[in-house]
Amino acid sequence: MNAIKRGLTKQEAAEYCGCSTPGAFDQWRSKGIVPGPIPGTARWDRKALDAALDRASGLMTKSEELTPYQRWKVENAQKAEASNA
Repeated sequence: MNAIKRGLTKQEAAEYCGCSTPGAFDQWRSKGIVPGPIPGTARWDRKALDAALDRASGLMTKSEELTPYQRWKVENAQKAEASNA
C-alpha cells in the first residue's frame, strides 16, 4: 500500500513547498509563510503546509481563516519554537 505521507521531514516539506533547499524553506518559515514542525517533532504536517500556502496565495476564503484563538496558538507555538532553537 502506497499511502501518501502526512508527516514530512524538513527536506520533504521544503520540496513539497517548492523550495530548492531546506535553507530557503527556513527563510519562508522566518517570514511566516509556512509553519514550523508539529510541536515536539521534526515533522511538518502536509495539511498545515497546504493551509499556510493557501493563505499566502490568497486562496483561503474568509470563512476558512483562522479564528483569533487559532492565530494565538500558532503565534505562541512559533515563539516557543524560536526560544527552544
